[in-house]
Amino acid sequence: MLLTPHARAPRARSPRRLKAAALLASAVSVCLVAASAPADPLGVGDRLFPHLGNPGYDVASYDLSFTYPGSNSKPLKAVTTIDAWTTTPLDRINLDFAHGEVESVEVDGEPAAFAEAGEDLVVTPEEELPGGSWMRITVKHTSDPVSAEDRDGGWVRTTDGLAMANQADAAHLVFPCNDHPSDKAMFTIRVTAPDGYTAVANGLPTGVSRAAGATTWTYRTQHPMATELAQVSIGRSTVLHREGPHGLPVRDVVPTEHREALEPWLKKTPGQISWMESKVGRYPFETYGLLMADADTGFELETQTLSLFERDLFTEPAYPKWYVESIMVHELAHQWFGDSVAPATWSDLWLNEGHATWYEALYAEEKAGKTIAARMKAAYGASDRWRAAGGPPAAPKAPDPGQKISIFRPNVYDGAALVLYALREEIGRPAFEDLERAWVSRHEDGVATTADFIALAEELSGRDLGGFFQDWLYGEKTPPMPGHPEWKSVAPTKASR
Repeated sequence: MLLTPHARAPRARSPRRLKAAALLASAVSVCLVAASAPADPLGVGDRLFPHLGNPGYDVASYDLSFTYPGSNSKPLKAVTTIDAWTTTPLDRINLDFAHGEVESVEVDGEPAAFAEAGEDLVVTPEEELPGGSWMRITVKHTSDPVSAEDRDGGWVRTTDGLAMANQADAAHLVFPCNDHPSDKAMFTIRVTAPDGYTAVANGLPTGVSRAAGATTWTYRTQHPMATELAQVSIGRSTVLHREGPHGLPVRDVVPTEHREALEPWLKKTPGQISWMESKVGRYPFETYGLLMADADTGFELETQTLSLFERDLFTEPAYPKWYVESIMVHELAHQWFGDSVAPATWSDLWLNEGHATWYEALYAEEKAGKTIAARMKAAYGASDRWRAAGGPPAAPKAPDPGQKISIFRPNVYDGAALVLYALREEIGRPAFEDLERAWVSRHEDGVATTADFIALAEELSGRDLGGFFQDWLYGEKTPPMPGHPEWKSVAPTKASR
């Protein structure tokens, strides 16, 4: 995710409000049949989102089916099927789900009781499920695109349809799931919409069928994906196709009326993919493209294989071309850092945003002469203030009440990129570049922790870096910059704390 407007970017318009205060508030509209005993919400114990995710099972795949009624203010009919492996005996199964009406639930083809518990859908099968067994959960429900009590997250309503923005913990506002990035799974997504609409989702298309004035599109991923990276676009859109490196299919989804205006930007993507591959290795997925949404989200988002952008980022003339291109590279870099290699916990967010910011800045240096040293020196000057306000990069402060995406603070963007710059200065460019390639290669399609990154850096550099990372990732104050002892950080004021 990249918040916009960016403080460092020239802006000719007034800043958009970031609708974070509305994201994941406590009110829900789940209508449920009560189970025989009180249900309790669970979680995997994430430090920043303790009730997110659920223990006891590992999801292998999601099959999502949505029927769009032709209005972005009416609920979609939906069916979610989850195939999962139990890791412990379960007499109840907790799913994250918080913004829809549940009609029925089946477990392995048999009706199951269900109840609401906080933002959990708690399912009680007829018999306890043994550990180490497969289970299939089928939930018939609605998926409401209208934010409850003025809260956003999940569905994004565009001028002509819908898109998704599920980061950090809003996928369960769209469909029942195990909504934590540590549990990646394969996805099949079916969307039925009236004639005149086009639907696109993560992965590659596997079928299109038409009947009774409606069309159903089916898409399937070829790599596992975190729930927060799911994407579905429904709108009066045009899908543009082109070829990327080594025959990679690139497809972009744009509002049909803006197709010509957006094409000069879209044709840059294959070259940007080639540039990223020269830095870290082959693109990790089956396709890529940009989804240009006519919506005011306040951010861009790295949804897997189909990154979400606000259209006016590309049509607002005040934005310098180099800046827009660097933002495109930011979301592209996330396909390696954050999507292919997902964070094991949300405290590992710096590995996502720090790397995306790093390659955004490196691209601006190589293509537009905006030196990364100058940017990092400026970041160093602000780093102590960022740490005071948001915590150190690898131990960010919890989100503000009612503002779940407030974890996306400067400390995990340029503050985290500053850590990578310091590491490159400390171990040298060759070792650093080897580390970057090895990181995305060794953890491809998986999840990884900050400890994993530290261990790999020590392995490839042949050095004990424990003290270095402790200071840079967890210190209250910014350590001296290797090779630049003259750099100074401005101390935070009491007000900034």
